[in-house]
Amino acid sequence: MCSEMRVEVIDKEIVTPSSPTPHHLTTSNLSVFDQFLPDMYVPLLLFYPNNSTTNHKGNKVDHHYSLITERSKLLKTSLSETLSRFYLFAGRIFSHNNILSICCNDHGVAFIQTHVNCPISKVLEKPHAGMLNQLLPNDIESTFESTGYLLLVQANFFKCGGIAIGVSISHKIADGFTLGTFIRSWAAMGLGTDVVALPTAEFGAAASVYPPQDLSIKSLQTSGKYVYEDCVKRRFVFDASNILCLKSKAASAIVPNPTRVEVVSALIWKCAMDVSRSNLGVTRPAMLFLAANMRKVLGHPTLMGNLLGYVSTKTQESEATLQSLVAILREGIEKFKVNYGNGVSGDDICQHFKEHEDLMGKNDINNYTCSSWCRFGFYEANFGWGKPSWVTMPGMPFKNVIILIDAKDGEGVEALLSFKEDDMAIIETNKELLAYASLNPIAI
Repeated sequence: MCSEMRVEVIDKEIVTPSSPTPHHLTTSNLSVFDQFLPDMYVPLLLFYPNNSTTNHKGNKVDHHYSLITERSKLLKTSLSETLSRFYLFAGRIFSHNNILSICCNDHGVAFIQTHVNCPISKVLEKPHAGMLNQLLPNDIESTFESTGYLLLVQANFFKCGGIAIGVSISHKIADGFTLGTFIRSWAAMGLGTDVVALPTAEFGAAASVYPPQDLSIKSLQTSGKYVYEDCVKRRFVFDASNILCLKSKAASAIVPNPTRVEVVSALIWKCAMDVSRSNLGVTRPAMLFLAANMRKVLGHPTLMGNLLGYVSTKTQESEATLQSLVAILREGIEKFKVNYGNGVSGDDICQHFKEHEDLMGKNDINNYTCSSWCRFGFYEANFGWGKPSWVTMPGMPFKNVIILIDAKDGEGVEALLSFKEDDMAIIETNKELLAYASLNPIAI
């Protein structure tokens, strides 16, 4: 049970960039994309079992305390060095004339070190949100005003010597792509290899290309239709072989080669529609919004911050099939590429998010949101004690949300679902879903 695991805070400190941010970079505007993201935190957990008695230099480490001391120091030192490149993350948000900006004053990030009274296997053998939340530095629902930091890190040292690194970053400054770039760069810095970090100028480029808008003039909100609710979270794992079977079943003349994200999203969408039909006795129109990384579409593959939009798809089919839903998703994705492939203006982006908010607010349609964190390279994060054995997050505190993240082999997919309790009770017993996915299997 969750109550058996105790996480004791040993130390709290502020980690600042190893070198001061140049004066000409001390203020950075948020882009119009950043403006529309909610003031909440994006969480991530990376698990590293203690598979070796040697340190990152290959020297034998006999004492548990020495191991913790060395690894904690390495994490903080490499974090400080990495923040010199990702200087925005150590700043503070401020507002001027209805425009949000980052004061890059090297305020620093929070670094919390904890001791966990059980082996890491206790979490990995039967993970659940209650346990995972304890390993994060703050609640997802926190705001910048309540924490005072844009980035918070919690290094959890287990009794066995394993480590779980919990990271929370403000969604106002980073999406999954940006977080993945930061994590890989931090790990590379710790390992002492060539750092993959982007040139400093890339961090202000998004606001130059997509400058912030005075949304008060446009009568637009910047928080979206996000309402925190009591939801049940479940983790479904699709292994590589089942992904292949699912692709084969979903393939059609319209979409002969569906992607793993398309087939998993479509299957869960279908299951959610089954729940609605079971509850109401009729099939309501259903929309699935795919949160899309727009960097490739817009031709800016390395911009930091937030560069995401929503692919909107809808069906009114009473007997939707996996093939038909995949075809609807593919059509929506291709339409999205056409609409935004030739560039967008600030007004275009504002209109895009306004339309999304309007659709999310409709009461006669069932809305579901899916965000894919696949291919963001989280499993490449080797600080010197190997790559993570498991990367996850506890799930989001919103109903009808699906997060997809790579399985360790890079071919499978973990689906993290958040639904109302009654709806989840039906989903987690859906025979078609369980034919392709395992419900919360061991993560070792």
